[in-house]
Amino acid sequence: MFGFIKKSLNKTIEAIKTVAPKKKITFSKEELEDILLEADVEYALVEIILNEIYQEKITREILRSKLLATLAYTSYTEPEYTPPFVELIVGVNGAGKTTTIAKLAYRYKQEGKRVLLGAGDTFRAAAIEQLTLWANKLDIPIVSSKQGHDSSAVAYDAIDSAKAKNFDNVIIDTAGRLHTQTNLANELKKIKRICDKAHKGAPHRTLLIIDGTQGNSAISQAKAFHEMIGVDGIIITKLDGTAKGGSIFSIAYALELPILYVGTGEQPENLTPFNKYEFVDGLLDAIFVEEE
Repeated sequence: MFGFIKKSLNKTIEAIKTVAPKKKITFSKEELEDILLEADVEYALVEIILNEIYQEKITREILRSKLLATLAYTSYTEPEYTPPFVELIVGVNGAGKTTTIAKLAYRYKQEGKRVLLGAGDTFRAAAIEQLTLWANKLDIPIVSSKQGHDSSAVAYDAIDSAKAKNFDNVIIDTAGRLHTQTNLANELKKIKRICDKAHKGAPHRTLLIIDGTQGNSAISQAKAFHEMIGVDGIIITKLDGTAKGGSIFSIAYALELPILYVGTGEQPENLTPFNKYEFVDGLLDAIFVEEE
């Protein structure tokens, strides 16, 4: 697992090397400010981290404790529920929702669970087709309708079918229009209400998909979704394709929401559970030389 996370930080590590080409045992605050900013940690958070450090020579362990503190909200406890476990997947177009749904479904199937997909994005022309292609590839059933149909009806039918056939998991896609659109907010709220009517307590988890290549600009987008319907956890996609890995600190700190997974490639198995210790150590390995 650590190998996947560290490998996905390659571009971020290369960016760090442009301001810190040589590893050292200790760094000054000024040097670490440049390093953290280059990794796309938000400036305000960099100031918070460094202002809490009183030593002139900052060691790996000192910085490690401060970085881990910014990820204090990354742990997650699954709620109690009666099967099936229903997840609602939200996020803007292009964030990687469809691929992430496939990765989640693949993961559950590998765990021996019976999974059903709900093609609730009836707005985007290719969304239903793309999710259906993934469902066929993974041999996972899908409930879908036509473009323009009521997405909440798809959600209801998916949950109803999963209950009747004793499925373990239901993953429901949603439209990914811009987060500023009022009609999207109303649609998502309606889907949540209908999920609860279909199965009391559903959706049991609402996951927000964030494009890692957007860096800190994703924070306002994430806040908007959280205010709209309440988000339970985050999945960061495309981490392997960005030099903005440090934005994970900013996102977790600003939203106080758990980061559950990171996307580390294009294949169904490239969804890695987020481990804050492995993530922080992966970055620190690129900055500090080990003390003898």
